[in-house]
Amino acid sequence: MKAFSVSGESLAGIIVSRKFRLIAVTVALAALTSSHTALAARRHHAAASETPAEEESAASESKAGLQGPYTEACVLEPVTGTVIFEANDHTSWPTASLAKMMLMLIVAEKIHDGSLKLTDNVTTSRKAAEMGGSQVYLKEGETFSLDDMMKAVVVHSANDATVAVAEYIAGSTDAFVVMMNQKAAALGMKDSHYYSVHGLPPARGQSADVASAYDQAILAREMLKYPDVTRWSSIDTAPFRAGTFELRNTNHLVRTYSGCDGLKTGFYDKAGFNVVATAKRGGLRLVAVVLGSQHKLTNFKEAAEMLSQGFLNYEMHSVAKKGMPVAQSVAVADAETASIKPVWGGDAGVFVKRGDANNAIKVDYNLPPSIEAPVKAGQQIGTANVTAGGKSVATIALLAPSGIAKKASLTKRLLSIF
Repeated sequence: MKAFSVSGESLAGIIVSRKFRLIAVTVALAALTSSHTALAARRHHAAASETPAEEESAASESKAGLQGPYTEACVLEPVTGTVIFEANDHTSWPTASLAKMMLMLIVAEKIHDGSLKLTDNVTTSRKAAEMGGSQVYLKEGETFSLDDMMKAVVVHSANDATVAVAEYIAGSTDAFVVMMNQKAAALGMKDSHYYSVHGLPPARGQSADVASAYDQAILAREMLKYPDVTRWSSIDTAPFRAGTFELRNTNHLVRTYSGCDGLKTGFYDKAGFNVVATAKRGGLRLVAVVLGSQHKLTNFKEAAEMLSQGFLNYEMHSVAKKGMPVAQSVAVADAETASIKPVWGGDAGVFVKRGDANNAIKVDYNLPPSIEAPVKAGQQIGTANVTAGGKSVATIALLAPSGIAKKASLTKRLLSIF
């Protein structure tokens, strides 16, 4: 286990106690109510349901084979990809509805590149309409915008909407699963494999969708590049089907944890309660993954504690802001303006332990002694390399702040006089 390397009590010191507080599991079958029996019967295909009623019922039951507050966990800073806490985080684990995160990423990428539009109409197939588990009760032939369908997928974890979107993009769920695994491989998700688009528990003879806590964290890191993801995942409640149905976020942390704006939950018996949570405070964003909790409230509590420890002990120290001029000038040849001061082409920050911001942070400018006019506004002039402790942490483009015209010839200047 890698702990937060911080002064005072470490996160590992807090969480390692889970080894000494195993939860005694005793379930008396005779005491199960008829509602529990009905719930168990539905779970043959619908055990990944995350509707509030079913989730609350399941939260009171013990999960076979699960011990302690979680099975594996990971906390990651997404800008640098730094892992600041890990616990068994490279072991494949059933995703349950966290499988939908890959669909979220693929949709967000396609919206970004223009191959999909939020206003696209997505029509429900018979297969989508027949999906069990958490759903928004789509009817065959019913049509909603892609944006509305994605709200149903992300906020309500709707399996019917998930199938409808996958079919719209790839033609079939099988074809979309191929896309999911290709993307996982491209991201280096070595402990992951998808067999479905929704993450429902596998039928007899089928395999479960799996991913490790680390893989879920690097998937989340990629997802956070696209604003539509957090726009969907930060929603608490939203109307659906002209307000006749209310979507309610299965991720309780968007309501209870300051700065939380995503990302996804997942549950079925063998998977336990899974959550990938992200929050942003004071310019720092963190991702916490907690897999295999026995109880929903424990799952959210552990994720919140991990995020809080991260925010308490680490910071994103700002080195420069986009558009800020650098201290070094560059001569401009054959121009009315003798020199320019390039500006930062993006924000630059260093992820450090609190109190270490002034230790060994250095900026090296890679700029030519001079450039030739004309110069376009925004033209790259050079780069700035930011290092911390002798290790490169960021390379940012340095740009021309404005356009500079070539100096007019003597003939042109004389003609302009007359």
